[in-house]
Amino acid sequence: MSATAAGFPGSACTWRFWQTTIGKKAVMAVSGTILAAFILGHLAGNLQIFLGPDAFNGYAATLRHLPELLWPVRIVLLVSVIAHIWSSIQLAVTKSEARPTGYVKKRPAGSDYASRTMYWSGPIIAAFVIYHLMQFTFGVGGTPYHPLDAYGNVIQGFRVPAVALFYILSMALLCTHLRHGLWSMFQTLGFYHPRHTPKIKRLASVLALLIFFGFISIPIAVVLRVIPQVL
Repeated sequence: MSATAAGFPGSACTWRFWQTTIGKKAVMAVSGTILAAFILGHLAGNLQIFLGPDAFNGYAATLRHLPELLWPVRIVLLVSVIAHIWSSIQLAVTKSEARPTGYVKKRPAGSDYASRTMYWSGPIIAAFVIYHLMQFTFGVGGTPYHPLDAYGNVIQGFRVPAVALFYILSMALLCTHLRHGLWSMFQTLGFYHPRHTPKIKRLASVLALLIFFGFISIPIAVVLRVIPQVL
């Protein structure tokens, strides 16, 4: 007796849906939404560095002392990252198989820089996230690290010009990726209308820019000594 006949009539239909192009796009949209929500929350936490070492270290300590919240969030993020990468690879393979020969002359009509770089910007962002965790979470990123001094770790890290520049460039890629992903998510989920789509694109651009300037304000403030180092 098959699993479907044994009482799981929806499982086969669900699996077939995930195997379709629209199913893969839905996985990318949902996982991307979760990751975008985390980015906003992470930005709100990071900006507390402008409140001084006590506030920022207190924020970091709160996260360490709430494992019952921290670990479920980490698990959800990990699943979302895997689902996002998996769906993007599957879509790239599907697109390649649909046109194995390719165009004689490639013309990016109807697309922009963000959409044309979504597939290769993702791995670069992943590399940045890995280094970011090595530097500020595990303390093996090549810059000074003290487990109980998150404020000092950030200051010392961004005082290295190459680290600050890598962070800024990574944020530019992330927000370019995010800008395209936000408005394409609405299209994937069926919220497409010739009248409203341009507004959604503009809103996505504004939100991506705000996130970009929010993140890069920290390394720039450190380099310019706006955020002082506490000895």
